[in-house]
Amino acid sequence: MKKVISLTLVVLLLQLFFIHPSLAGTKEENFVEKVKTEIAKLKTGKDAKIKVKLKDGTKIKGYIAEANENQFVIMDSKTNQPVPVSYSQVKQAKGNNLSGGVIILIGVAAALIFIIFAASQLK
Repeated sequence: MKKVISLTLVVLLLQLFFIHPSLAGTKEENFVEKVKTEIAKLKTGKDAKIKVKLKDGTKIKGYIAEANENQFVIMDSKTNQPVPVSYSQVKQAKGNNLSGGVIILIGVAAALIFIIFAASQLK
């Protein structure tokens, strides 16, 4: 009986290791889709003001000059230069019509992705 219970626990623990990395990709894809949706809501032009924090720590403030399926372009308010940003680079985004709940959701999703990625590197 003890062997059966031990074997069952080992199998369940092994499943956690194999299921865990597959969920990371799904969460990141969902996060990227959420960013795309929110950027699309802001539209483009000088009224589409945005502050973006990238995964590498870079902060960009300006307005969305252009957006397509793979990236969007922010016209930097400091340098007045266009900065292309891939949706997958975004860690946090604050726009003029992003609600507080959405901003918190994006931040929490980014934190979860980071935790999952860090945990998968520990194996």
